[in-house]
Amino acid sequence: MRRFFCFLFTARVHFCLFFLLLGASIVLNPMSSTAQEAYKNPSLSFDERAQDLLSKLTLEEKISLMCNNSPGVERLGIRPYDWWNEALHGVARAGKATVFPQAIGMAATFDDQALKETFSIISDEARAKYNDFQKSGLYSGYKGLTFWTPNINIFRDPRWGRGMETYGEDPYLTSRMGLAVVRGLQGEPSSGIKYDKTHACAKHYAVHSGPEWNRHSFDAKNISLRDLNETYLPAFKTLVTEGDVKEVMCAYNSFDGEPCCSSDRLLVNILRNEWGFDGIVVSDCGAIADFYRDGAHKTHPSAAAASADAVVSGTDLNCGGTYHALNDAVKKGLITEKEIDKSVFRLLRARFELGMFDDDALVGYSQIPYSVVECNAHKTKALEMAQKSMVLLSNKNNTLPLNKKLRKIAVIGPNANDSVMLWANYNGTPTKSVTILDGIIAKLSPEQVIYEKGCDYVSDRVFQSYFDQFKFNGKSGFKATFWNNKELAGEAVANTWISTPPAYNGGGGTRFEPNVNLEDFSARFESEFIPQKSEKVVFRIEGDDAYRVFVDGKEVISEWNNGASRLRDCELSVVKNQKYKIVVEYYQAGGDASLRFDIGLDTQLDYNAVVERVKDADAIIFVGGISASLEGEEMGVKLPGFNGGDRTDIELPKVQKKMLSALKASGKPLVFVLCTGSAIALPEEKEISDAMLCAWYPGQEGGEAVADVLFGDYNPAGRLPITFYAASSDLPDFEDYNMNEGRTYRYFKGKPLFPFGYGMSYSTFSYSKAKLDRAKIRKGESTSLKLYLKNTNKVAGEEVIQIYVRNLQDAEGPIKSLRAFKRVALEKGEGKFITIDLSASSFEFFNPMSGKMEVRPGEYEILYGGTSDEQYLKKIPLVVY
Repeated sequence: MRRFFCFLFTARVHFCLFFLLLGASIVLNPMSSTAQEAYKNPSLSFDERAQDLLSKLTLEEKISLMCNNSPGVERLGIRPYDWWNEALHGVARAGKATVFPQAIGMAATFDDQALKETFSIISDEARAKYNDFQKSGLYSGYKGLTFWTPNINIFRDPRWGRGMETYGEDPYLTSRMGLAVVRGLQGEPSSGIKYDKTHACAKHYAVHSGPEWNRHSFDAKNISLRDLNETYLPAFKTLVTEGDVKEVMCAYNSFDGEPCCSSDRLLVNILRNEWGFDGIVVSDCGAIADFYRDGAHKTHPSAAAASADAVVSGTDLNCGGTYHALNDAVKKGLITEKEIDKSVFRLLRARFELGMFDDDALVGYSQIPYSVVECNAHKTKALEMAQKSMVLLSNKNNTLPLNKKLRKIAVIGPNANDSVMLWANYNGTPTKSVTILDGIIAKLSPEQVIYEKGCDYVSDRVFQSYFDQFKFNGKSGFKATFWNNKELAGEAVANTWISTPPAYNGGGGTRFEPNVNLEDFSARFESEFIPQKSEKVVFRIEGDDAYRVFVDGKEVISEWNNGASRLRDCELSVVKNQKYKIVVEYYQAGGDASLRFDIGLDTQLDYNAVVERVKDADAIIFVGGISASLEGEEMGVKLPGFNGGDRTDIELPKVQKKMLSALKASGKPLVFVLCTGSAIALPEEKEISDAMLCAWYPGQEGGEAVADVLFGDYNPAGRLPITFYAASSDLPDFEDYNMNEGRTYRYFKGKPLFPFGYGMSYSTFSYSKAKLDRAKIRKGESTSLKLYLKNTNKVAGEEVIQIYVRNLQDAEGPIKSLRAFKRVALEKGEGKFITIDLSASSFEFFNPMSGKMEVRPGEYEILYGGTSDEQYLKKIPLVVY
């Protein structure tokens, strides 16, 4: 009988939905089951539905929904859901996806419209993958619609390893790029579409940019009101008040003695009350545990006390499991169920906004097919963004573009043939990546290119990988199998294939593969090594916790016990074309997992020998810099110049300086392609190269984009979103967050190597004297600047117009601040009149008298040009009264 009534109820709902879709007006009986199940009624508001569903939950069910990995409530039709998803520069950690340039590279485009289009593509792929996962009944991590991006922290110090995830050092540029990301992910608020496409998350709120090694205990204290309001908060305010961003992530560190995730000042006074944010606040992963954990903040006595304080302060969702202690907190009187209800309501409403409780027929985004994932159009956009991100740093004697008719070109360097470097961190997995070597060969022919690795990143020993000589069942690489236990037993939770040397790292809660635990898991990697010649090779492996290596069934390396990351080598004598079965087994017990292994030759670097091997080249391209295997989030890397993912200095590693000097001494034209996520202090150009191109970590199509610039098929127009300092000595103490200590172009008074906003072109541009629509404006009014821009060269190109404002009555404030930018394309010899609006907020600066951001009457100076370098900027006065 019960099943019969359920059938009738379901039929009635579908019948009503049918007429609702036709626009019919259905009057529901207030005593009917439909009225009682208001949360199932798509004609009601999201608030009404969330409130109704909330009223039906028990306390235990509510608490279970407040952790990122929510189990669901079957009796109410709430599916399991993991809120943790990543899309920093493409859908990440969920298998196949288009991989765009790293965020810092896309910041270098100075093109927020192109960035919005990029993230609209990313959200298409996100919806397509979500639709596919839902149909398959897969609900675990990285399979949802709530994406913890963008990272809009200010890149105040180039030593910070995660700076590559940001949009640079300037609050205005970060605000505009962050806003583009949010609108691309969520959809335009004014679109009129009922459901959100996905949800974005502004992170890490608020005063957060390293160091990585002590972020769980670090206290960003004594931050001036000026720096807080003028530097660290503007991007968050913009995304909340203009972008309607649906989530904000609070940071690991403390702010003036309070952990950010329980800071009343940040979360209650500013975020909720002042800015009116009514969305979800999510903790960074494990941040609530830092409240009471030994070695961390230790501001609270227990998980219950920490959880209660965080929720009362407005942190709705715990990435981690600490909120399970809320049950105990309620029993102890530390928090009431009513206070918990506020957070659960916001969590439920978000899921209604995404259409998670409604039939697919009602949610248009549910119709996006899986075929859009890494489709040709998306790969084309990845190429476009990589091209736009390229920053030409120098070009002595017009070394670039190179002539494709050169007889021989040598390609050298640790990043030349590395596809994983292209992806940076927080990345998806493309079907194919175009390495920089691939891109160059495609412009020429294999016969014209001499490839030589030359050197590694920091070591004067060079490891020549033979990973491409592994094959298993006719396929290159290793078969990888994962289990969610330490015994490599039972049913596998993931089966995949790795075709490049693995560099797994669990820092920041990164899973080795989707569905695999962060801790208490194991893996087996199987393949056959088929050497191309008889010689002695080295199998190198490093991991945390345990690993062992078998060759033809014999154990040759064994570290089968818990412990910190350890590096082991094993020398093997191999015979050409003979097959050697290689098996690597691994388990992780606790903490941050890591594993990397490879096979090849490990030899002492001979600089002269490298030069000798490329002596027949007519030009040399050195592809160096660093990679996300060295800089990143809370990493275990401790090499010269690196500590825990951060850098201890910003100089180019010595081994690469020596390599470049040796190559330069050959007398051949030398081009340095710099891959990096942050600023590098470089020797003088005359010592190391004839031209330099900053390629960042350019994504899956990066190799083609680099080659396009090198050979003149694309005219570079990227601009630096960060200052390139001349030396580490230009930097204040890493842990000092005060901007007036000389941080970023806004306060730095020294001579940079390359200034913020800098970038060369194969074209040249001239600016007319600009005119203001109004040179005197009332407080709160806007104005506009009009100028004539001309391409004075015979090559079509793009210029990035940058508008800076200087507040002449504020001697303690920034030297100048970016307030507008526009990327303009011009054909050869073409000129255009350009108008750039300057809103009232363009003249808003910190007022030390009121302690607030305000537009103050007085004199201002407008500076305009294609860089922040004062000597190349033109000026025009403005008065506000």
